[in-house]
Amino acid sequence: MSLINLRWENNAQIISLNTHTDILSEGRSKIYFMKIAIVKLSALGDIIHAMVALQFIKRKYPDCQIDWIVEEGFKDILINNPDIDNIHTVNIKQAKHKKSFKLLFSEFKKLRKLPRYDLVIDLQGLIKSALVSRITPSDKTFGFDKNSLRESFAAKFYTDVCNIGYDENIIKRNAKVVSSALDIKISHDDILTKQSFLFANSQISLDLLSSTKANVVLIPGASFKSKVYPLERYAKITQELNANFIVLWGNESEKNMAQQIQKIAPAVQVADKLTLDELKVFIAKMDLVIGGDTGPTHMAWALNIPSITLFGSTPGYRNTFITNINQILESNSKVDPAKINKSDFSISDIEVNKVVLKARELLQFVC
Repeated sequence: MSLINLRWENNAQIISLNTHTDILSEGRSKIYFMKIAIVKLSALGDIIHAMVALQFIKRKYPDCQIDWIVEEGFKDILINNPDIDNIHTVNIKQAKHKKSFKLLFSEFKKLRKLPRYDLVIDLQGLIKSALVSRITPSDKTFGFDKNSLRESFAAKFYTDVCNIGYDENIIKRNAKVVSSALDIKISHDDILTKQSFLFANSQISLDLLSSTKANVVLIPGASFKSKVYPLERYAKITQELNANFIVLWGNESEKNMAQQIQKIAPAVQVADKLTLDELKVFIAKMDLVIGGDTGPTHMAWALNIPSITLFGSTPGYRNTFITNINQILESNSKVDPAKINKSDFSISDIEVNKVVLKARELLQFVC
């Protein structure tokens, strides 16, 4: 059931959530503005997949306030987005790493001091995010029901829930929760025709880019090893395509990967380390992005840049939204999204020639 009641007063639409709302006057009309908090704490790709919903919320309720609660380390992916009013950060991951109850309770105390919201929407669906949602001041918390979650206990923290299979596409899952909570329609075609939704204000050098060849970025790193495509195959891809290849990296391990690719294929360029905000700018200038199931590859989809995402141990059908310019290649593994097998290295079974053929197809859109 939707949490919103709609009525009209003096030709102005009145939005009421049966909670306290701010009131602004425009002549004789009174317009009630919603205050919404979205909880999506991590990780980079998951946050990107949730951010697409913002433009559809604003399309229906252009004057609502949307705040986002996120882990400190990922806040920069959200900055400069005009649809987000405030970004509130937490350090729950750090508290867990340090096994510090003192730090954890300090973070909870910080959440309790946030302004009261008409509605809190948890797009993560984990126990920790559900707890954050419940602690954030509001009478309404919306999330997935117990049959839609891997951590089913999380549903106990919500006042209202919706149902959608855990194995459904993650972007459609996010759309389902938002549309159910706010009584809006987000269709498949809406997502296909979305506006780019990553924004940056960084100034970076573009000296690595070519003005005569297609610029292609490789993203070899990932959060765990079985999501990494063999480095020698990345090198082989660069030797089969007439393009300007640049490898991006985020930590020393990934920098070493980039250098190994360059050692095999010397024409490949290795970029300097970029901040998240700089990464947005750089990927937005690319003609094609090739990488595994990881945040920077998903940024291409968010920026409407052509991409090829390679999948082995994680489910491609679930973790991407396929478009004419955003394509996937998968191994033959049968993946259970509720129980990822990190020992499944089948991504290495994806043949180089398939990646090359897909890349040539996509580069036709830009060349």
